[in-house]
Amino acid sequence: MFLHVGNNKNLRKKKIIGIFDADTATVSTTTRKFLSGAGRRGEVEAASEEIPKSFVLYEKNKGFGICFSQISTAALLGRSEHGSLNE
Repeated sequence: MFLHVGNNKNLRKKKIIGIFDADTATVSTTTRKFLSGAGRRGEVEAASEEIPKSFVLYEKNKGFGICFSQISTAALLGRSEHGSLNE
């Protein structure tokens, strides 16, 4: 199963590690440093040019990827069947 995160970008649900609210998660300096480092390594992508409301951390090859989305965390969880990402 896949989760549509915006603008024709789909992620395999079983590869998703977490879905985070962009406003509240980036308050922490640790999270900002993590995202900044991931960006320098090319591990960050955007599903849209719009201001992101959330970001999804997912397994990618032998590492991880981060995809910023203009869709809220609540809407992304609603798009996953019954809010479960374990499929």
